[in-house]
Amino acid sequence: MAASEVNLLRQLPAVAAVLATAEAASVVERHGRAATTDAIRQVIDEAREVLRVAPVAAPSAADLALRAGELLDAHLPGLRPLFNLTGTVLHTNLGRAVFAETAIEAAVEAMRHAVALEFDLADGARGERDDHVRGLLCELTGAEDATVVNNNAAAVLLCLNTFALGREAVVSRGELIEIGGAFRMPDIMARAGARMVEVGTTNRTHPADYRNAIGEHTGLVLKVHTSNYRIQGFTAEVGARELAAMCDAVGVPLLNDLGSGSLVDLSVHGLVKEPTVREAVAEGARLVTFSGDKLLGGPQAGFIVGDRALIEQINRNPLKRALRLDKVRLAAIEATLNLYRDPDRLAERLPTLRFLARSKADIEAQAHRLQPGVAERLGGMFSVEVGDCFSQVGSGALPLDTLASAALLVRSCGSQRSLEQLAASLRALARPIVGRIAEGALRLDLRCLAETDEAAFLDSLAQLDASDLVDTP
Repeated sequence: MAASEVNLLRQLPAVAAVLATAEAASVVERHGRAATTDAIRQVIDEAREVLRVAPVAAPSAADLALRAGELLDAHLPGLRPLFNLTGTVLHTNLGRAVFAETAIEAAVEAMRHAVALEFDLADGARGERDDHVRGLLCELTGAEDATVVNNNAAAVLLCLNTFALGREAVVSRGELIEIGGAFRMPDIMARAGARMVEVGTTNRTHPADYRNAIGEHTGLVLKVHTSNYRIQGFTAEVGARELAAMCDAVGVPLLNDLGSGSLVDLSVHGLVKEPTVREAVAEGARLVTFSGDKLLGGPQAGFIVGDRALIEQINRNPLKRALRLDKVRLAAIEATLNLYRDPDRLAERLPTLRFLARSKADIEAQAHRLQPGVAERLGGMFSVEVGDCFSQVGSGALPLDTLASAALLVRSCGSQRSLEQLAASLRALARPIVGRIAEGALRLDLRCLAETDEAAFLDSLAQLDASDLVDTP
């Protein structure tokens, strides 16, 4: 090593010297001393490598502290807010339902304070955590009793394991659904310890198919609402009411899995009608399961409502403890369910329903309002116009039905590559913007962009680095 190189390296401040600067104190305040010290060591090592190949002035202690701060600041959390402009309201990969403000407030309060999770304030004895939502669920669904677990797959698993462990579970071949991530109903049944008995064919199942299959080894009959696909044409199925009567006659419980599950008639809000939980209970199913984070618009949860005696058996299953909810989600669920007691104001208070019920005219007006600002921030490399599009509900709900919407259509003035670069740059923002590329344009469907978020959306766009958008070969 040459003497000049040694002298340059000696000019690098020590870790302690960098930590002693005011700039480092600011980094410590943001990220803690341990993380700051590690980052300082890293930037000193990087500076040492630079000095070994180029005879430049050694950076000062303050400069190194600032660089360490930039390094730590660049590690943004993965679960940070983003703008969902994909056109899918309940996007599974983007967290599904956005919580209502009252649910957020309730969750924060539960996090901040001790709460009576399993404590009866009236007599000072041990309580049940499900009691916080049991009454609301019974009121809203008409069921005798209710319990809650961490998601709907868990709800179905728990029911199967309680009533069909080592026994047969009868299900129509046309209802053996697969949900996201190759998660299949037959797999859930196997893990629950049930022996699956398929009846009927893919497109047609008749009452006689069930009658011939139900016997002394049957623990449960399962009916699955095919919320994430439709079989059309030459089809037949046995309705829940008829199937419930058949099961009651032989003393076998019917479990009706609604999947997405809705507590209100969506057609009132201009959407396609889905079977409600109250209707499923009224049709006679002894157990009904449904999700909390889909059409219901709350946190991830799986609800089981039905006969009190059956719910009591479910709650005695040791698996129930493994699948139970914590205080934060229970608080948010309770607040969400309370909104359903005031149906006249539900659409304005529940984000999921508000997004789904937005009119095309409202979204189109917003698109025209934002178009000039977006075009200005993207410069001359892209054209921005307002266009028609169709949104979808998502998360397997109403798979064949779309919602007329409006989008900002961003097209490249260069190659398709620059459009893909733009999409990647939008995803890399501090608050990412996620759209989708289709038919030669980046489509930013505005259905899920609240009017109160418009300024934040434009501010995020302003953070784009124009050098990242240059069309390169």
